Amino acid sequence: MSIPAFGLGTFRLTDEAVIASVTQALELGYRVIDTAQIYGNEAAIGKALAQCGIPREELFITTKIWTENLGEDKLIPSLQESLQKLGTDYVDLTLIHWPSPGAAVPVAVSMQQLMTAKAQGLTRQIGVSNFTIPLMEQAIAAVGVENIATNQIELSPYLQNRKVVDWASQHGIHITSYMTLAYGKALKDAVIGQIAQKHNATPAQVILAWAMGKGYAVIPSSTRRENLASNLLAQSLKLDAEDNAAIAGLECNDRLVSPEGLAPQWD
Repeated sequence: MSIPAFGLGTFRLTDEAVIASVTQALELGYRVIDTAQIYGNEAAIGKALAQCGIPREELFITTKIWTENLGEDKLIPSLQESLQKLGTDYVDLTLIHWPSPGAAVPVAVSMQQLMTAKAQGLTRQIGVSNFTIPLMEQAIAAVGVENIATNQIELSPYLQNRKVVDWASQHGIHITSYMTLAYGKALKDAVIGQIAQKHNATPAQVILAWAMGKGYAVIPSSTRRENLASNLLAQSLKLDAEDNAAIAGLECNDRLVSPEGLAPQWD
């Protein structure tokens, strides 16, 4: 299993905005698109994909199952609906978006449903998102670590999530970072600014390069062509030990995404 290191996020983008973002990104060379059922943009992304002319096998598409669809009678039909909206026979990766609130649907049930979806060819790989260490343990117990492609978690210079990252790494679970730029807050950071100046790079490139250098996949989003193009260049930026040590020092457990009623007990 392999998760591409760099892709396009589409959180909070809908309708014409998401069509424009995805279209421009694909023109610039992006081939990885991350969406979710709850984003309400799968159909719009499907339109952009239908118009792009890029062969399906060159694309890597991720979607995420919403909490209401985690039950065994709902997960597969909901994924089939996502495929219909996206205009594709399969997605490359399907994640549980958030653990079932109050464990209404056990992790084992959802993971086994994902395994069935994989066996049916609806998804190439499966994984989890916003999972803590105990939740990852449950997922592993249900389907085996070899079947969990990634855990997509909030991770930025201000929330480095080391406990979860270290545990995942020891158990062979790959990490995908979302909110890597901390809603843009980290772009204004003086330490990041100094590193950017040193490398003649942008703050966004520095942060994305830092995350990829740690082995995480990143999925930044943008609606501006120049930012989409600039972010792509982060893949060729290499930070040194001094840069990494400076960014390590920015950790302050500043979690930005913790929706009431959805968020688990964080590690």
